Amino acid sequence: MHSTPSKPQLGFTLIEILVALFIFAVVGLISAQLLGRTVDAYEVLDDRGQRLGQIHRAMLVVERDMLQFRNRSIRLAQNNPVPALMIGDEGALSMTRGGWRNPLQRPRSELQRVGYRLQGENLVRAYWPVLDRPGDEEPISQTLLEGVEDLEFFAIDQNGEEHKFWPLNQGQGGGQLRIAGLVLRISMAPVGIVEWIWEVPDG
Repeated sequence: MHSTPSKPQLGFTLIEILVALFIFAVVGLISAQLLGRTVDAYEVLDDRGQRLGQIHRAMLVVERDMLQFRNRSIRLAQNNPVPALMIGDEGALSMTRGGWRNPLQRPRSELQRVGYRLQGENLVRAYWPVLDRPGDEEPISQTLLEGVEDLEFFAIDQNGEEHKFWPLNQGQGGGQLRIAGLVLRISMAPVGIVEWIWEVPDG
C-alpha cells in the first residue's frame, strides 16, 4: 500500500501574523503623524493668510487717507486754529483729508478730519462728522487692526528729513518747511516691523 503524501498546510503562522500586525501598526502610526502635521501646517497657513488679509485691508484704509491729505487747517471752540497735520506723542496722528464721499448729497464738506492712534494693542481710526468743530464733539472710532505692538508716524519735509513731531516749532524751521510725505512704521505679528511711505499730494 502506498501512503498518500500529506498536503502542505495553508495559512499564516502566528509569528507571521504578529509581524504583519506590527508593520501595519508602524505604517498607521507614521500616516497618522504625517496627517496631523499636514493639518497643523494647513491651520498655521490659514491663520497666517487671514492675518495678512486683515493687515492688507487695514493698510488700504490708512493709505486712502494718507494719499488724500489736504493742507487745510481746522478751527475748534473759541476759533482756535489747528494745523492740517499733527503728529504728537506715542505716534498719534490727526489730519485733514479730502475725498469724503457724499452719496446722499448732505450739506457738508467733502473734507474730513481723521486721526490714528494706538489704543492698547489696537490700531484705531477716528473721524469727526464735521470739519470745524465749535464744541467738544467726540469722534467716531473704529478698530482697524488688532495685535499691534508698536505704531509710529513720521512727517517728511521738503528736504527729505524725518520728524517725529509735526508741525515744527520756529526753531526747527516751522512755518518754512513744507510736508512732502508721511511714514508709518508698525510692529505686529507675524510680520514684525513694516514701513509704509506715502508722498502727500499737497506737499
